[in-house]
This record gives sequence, C-alpha cells and structure tokens, in this order.
Amino acid sequence: MANHGNCQSQVVVVLVPLPMQGHLNQLLHLSRLLLAYKIPIHFVGTAIHNRQAKLRVHGWNPTSFSDIHFHDYSIPSFPSPLPNPNQKSKFPSHLQPSFEATRHLRKPVGALLRELSSNARRVVVIHDSLMASVVQDFVSLANAESYIFHSISAFAMFLYFWESTGKPPLYSTNNIVPEHIPSLEGCFSAEFLDFIASQHGLQKFKSGCLFNTSRVIEKPYLDLLDSINKAKKNWAIGPFNPVNSIIDKKFVRNNNKNNGKRHKCLDWLDKQAPRSVIYVCFGTTTALTEEQIKEIALGLEQSKQKFIWVLREADKGDVFNGEFRKMELPKGYEERVRSVGIVLRDWAPQLEILGHPSTGGFMSHCGWNSCMESITMGVPIAAWPMHSDQPRNAVLVTKLLKIGNVVKEWGSKEEKEDMVTATTVENGVKKLMTSKEGDEMRKRAAQLGVAVRQSMADGGASRIELESFISHITR
Repeated sequence: MANHGNCQSQVVVVLVPLPMQGHLNQLLHLSRLLLAYKIPIHFVGTAIHNRQAKLRVHGWNPTSFSDIHFHDYSIPSFPSPLPNPNQKSKFPSHLQPSFEATRHLRKPVGALLRELSSNARRVVVIHDSLMASVVQDFVSLANAESYIFHSISAFAMFLYFWESTGKPPLYSTNNIVPEHIPSLEGCFSAEFLDFIASQHGLQKFKSGCLFNTSRVIEKPYLDLLDSINKAKKNWAIGPFNPVNSIIDKKFVRNNNKNNGKRHKCLDWLDKQAPRSVIYVCFGTTTALTEEQIKEIALGLEQSKQKFIWVLREADKGDVFNGEFRKMELPKGYEERVRSVGIVLRDWAPQLEILGHPSTGGFMSHCGWNSCMESITMGVPIAAWPMHSDQPRNAVLVTKLLKIGNVVKEWGSKEEKEDMVTATTVENGVKKLMTSKEGDEMRKRAAQLGVAVRQSMADGGASRIELESFISHITR
C-alpha cells in the first residue's frame, strides 16, 4: 500500500473533475485554495487529462506544492474525433466518447478512496456534478463524504431547479428572474442529456455543494438555492482562480511554469493604452466554420479597435493527439492588422490578459470559467453564447449584472439561420469599446471586480464561506 503522507489525524481531499478544460481548470484552481489550509489534495483523472490541466493552468504552479498528489490513471483508449464546425448545434458532441470513458475510473478511484480511508481521519470527495458515477463507492466508507462541485453559475443552477418544479411563484425577489429566459433547446446533445441523467440519481448522497462564485455576484440566486434544499448547504467560495496575484507582474514572473518568461502577447499589451484592447476568445469547445472565422476577422478589422484574438480549434477528447484542423484567415489579414491586433494560435494566458491594465473588454462565449475570470479582473463582456449554460450566463452578465452587451441574442433569427456577420461583430466591439454605454459597463465591471477580489480577503464574503467549508470538513 502506498503511503501518501497521511496520518490518522488528517483530513484529505480528493478532487474528481470532468475531463473538459473549463471543469479541469476550476477544480485545479480550487486545490490551490485548499492547499493554503495545509490539507493534502489528491487530484484524480486520466493521465491525458491531468497532463492537460497542469500544462494549461495559469497564475500558479501546481508542481511546486508537495501536498498535491496527481493520480494519473490509465483507461482503455477512446475515440477522439475532430470537432465538426458544420453541425447544426454548437454543442461539442465530439467529446462524448471522453465523457463515457470516465466510467472506467470508478474502480481505481474506489481503490484510492479505500486506501486513503484506512489512513486518514476523514476522506472528503469533491467531484464534478457529472462524475457522481465515478465516486459512488465512497458510500461504503464510514469516514468518507462527498460534495458536488457545480461548474456553472448559481443563476443557471437555480433556473434548472426552478423550471424542473414548474416555475413556482417567487416572492420578495424584486424581479431578479428576467421575464425572458433563453430556452435550453439546442444547448445540449441528446447523448449528453442522457449522460447527465445517469449521474443525477447518484448525487443524492452528497453532503453539500460548492460553487465557483461569490455572494457578491450572485447572492439572490444562492439564497434561492438555499431555500430549495435547506438540509444541504451551498458554499460559494469563488473565485477559484488567483485574483490579485495575476495583476502583480512580479508575482506572475516568479510563479509561472515558464522559467519567468512572459507570453509575447503580454509584452504587446504593455505598449497599448489603458483599457484600449478587446480580448476575443470563444473557449475550448467552440468550433467555428471557415465562413464564420472570416466574418469575425473582417468585423474586428472594421471596428478599428486594438485586439487580441485567440484562434484555436476546439479541444478534442485527447488534446495531445496530433491531428487538428488548420484555421485559415483571409489572405494577407495578419499583415494588414499588424498595427492594431494580434492573432494567437497557441494556448493563451487568459488570466494574465484579462488582468492586464490595457485590456478593456472581452468578447466571449460566456462559459462560466471565462465569466468568472473576466468578472474577477473587472473586464466587461461582449456576449456571444454558443451552447450549454452559456446563453443563461449571458443573461446574467448583460441584463442582471449589466457588465456587458450582447453580440448575438440566443434564439435570434441570425443565430438560427445565418452566421454572425462582420457588421454585427464590428457593432458589438464598438458598443463595448467606444460608446458611452460601454464606458458605463466598464465602470460597473471594474467596481464589481474590486468587490469580488475583496471578497477573497480576510473578512470578505467568499473567504468567510471558504473558512466555513474548511471548518466543516475538518470538524
């Protein structure tokens, strides 16, 4: 039996993420928060996905901590097809085989939990809501308990519960739920909905839930979630990602994985005026057609605004499998825009870009991980949702928090029938970056960013909830 440095007096935490970048990233960042309390962390996944998580994390270096243990499990090979940018739905159906393959983790994870259980006072399992089947054997261990990590906003989570119970009347909520909520039609594939359903029944043994959010951002929706299930506590302990450290250049140089070297785009940003650059990135699961790429390119050029555009193919189930689609731009484009923008085709340091004083806006798909990073850094969002919870996150950002504008309305004629035109892209950029309304959004975003960062300091809302969770699991 391996010795992982545990003794009978210790509480250990096992983190089990879904193998998608936005999910891997959030739980790896959570490990950093827990490590501050000297709690040993066991990060569980396939060898491929653990490697992916460590390679892409920004703002700190997981390998510099002795109390985080990565368990790289081998599972049978699974199909890792290329994304299909021409499919009707933007949901990344090509990742489904990697989701199904996680079922092979149940046996090794169960063995790990039994081993840890024999040495530790308590084993605390924090698992993605969609990995309940992998950790289900914890119920046989008297000193183990599980907590569900919801990778989406509290707003989106509340809407799911509210709609599933027939939308009962909400009292004393001051219209916190907008009249028009985007439908979930087209947000998920049928196969993924079946996968969600297969996990749902195994979540009943949870001891509570964790959210990567703050009551500073989503207090009304967290309060509503608390009222739905009073027996199980919800802890809002975000943002998980580093906050002030990203804005501190010296810290980043001393704590990154690249021997103190900064990404070239950060040097470019140093030369730009404050809040003058829009960062454009649609996450790791969005596959764009060649025609749509061309329209985005022309729209950015026509806007005449400084930009950094991350142009990468959507992740495959195995990101280290060498086959990928080359993303083509109009001939001569990068030379034409050289004085105003740069196109990145490698992995970009998103946190550092958003935390840079020259960044004044973020055109985003509104994945919750990206929303939280942007909110943390006080950067407003030009919302262009693609699938999953993103359309509802866009509502939270633009209509409720009022820290962004809509590039493309979910369910609009343009979304259903045509691509988003260059003119639409241009107008979305200009509204955020050059209009009086955009300036107001930027001001609100900056104020919210300060409040969110302060929530992680001593006495702040998120720090209080984090310490409440730590006290609970170490009781």
